[in-house]
Amino acid sequence: MKIYFHLNLEGFSNCYIVANPEKKEAIIIDPGKITNQIIHHIEDEKYDLCAVLVTHNHGSHTRGLPTLRKIYNPKIYAADYETAGAETNVLKGNGIIKAAGFTIGYMSVPGHSPDSICYKIGKVIFTGDTLSAGKIGDTNNTYARSMLISNLQSKILSQQDDITLMPGHGPPSSIAAEKEFNLDLGYPILRETAVKSLRFPDRPITD
Repeated sequence: MKIYFHLNLEGFSNCYIVANPEKKEAIIIDPGKITNQIIHHIEDEKYDLCAVLVTHNHGSHTRGLPTLRKIYNPKIYAADYETAGAETNVLKGNGIIKAAGFTIGYMSVPGHSPDSICYKIGKVIFTGDTLSAGKIGDTNNTYARSMLISNLQSKILSQQDDITLMPGHGPPSSIAAEKEFNLDLGYPILRETAVKSLRFPDRPITD
């Protein structure tokens, strides 16, 4: 598996090409904007673009979809039909799909938006706007925030620490790093409490 990163300067969102060099097939995750660079990359490598995975239906992640559909004929995967109309392959809950020779796990992680999905390919999870390095996704109210944190803890952070996280905005991270440093998730508070207990034991220290 090869992952190619492209930054959409209009929305500062991340678009990913995930390629299978052996099969000469690829998928795109979150086509916020399709540039000549992305098209040339697909064409130069002679990849067959067989699928597009959408993490959620916000313009900075989907605006390039019409351009892709004019050039290629990929299957479109998303949480609802709003993304690509009747041609959308709608994903609900948690499950598995296959594309470009990959087995792709998908997980519904609402909170930032009702239709948010995370995709797992190998030891990489594409988190969209649900989780970025050091922070969780924006939410409209405290209920949505609580729901997002609960979903992240049960579906994402419960997996192996060495899994890489590729977010919709910002740099990559890992599950281990988010457990260690993400204040939104509460883990550093637990760590700080543990450190204080080591520094200030119940019994006084004597020479």
